[in-house]
Amino acid sequence: MPARKTSSKKTAARKSTTASARVATGAVPPYGDPIRAAIARGDATEMKNVAASARKWMADVQSALDQLEGAMKKSKKK
Repeated sequence: MPARKTSSKKTAARKSTTASARVATGAVPPYGDPIRAAIARGDATEMKNVAASARKWMADVQSALDQLEGAMKKSKKK
């Protein structure tokens, strides 16, 4: 039986879009698993991106917590 022929253009295109899709997946929650996985892969750029994402997430959470505490103080005064 003859081997199936595949188009190298399709294979190359598929590989390039898969690789770029991994890079441009959007925000990753900065939980322990994604952080540990980035460290395990050893990709410095990915680690920097994950760290920046985690710092932003933590700042957003801290801001929301500060707002919540402010609202709780106001509700106690009433």
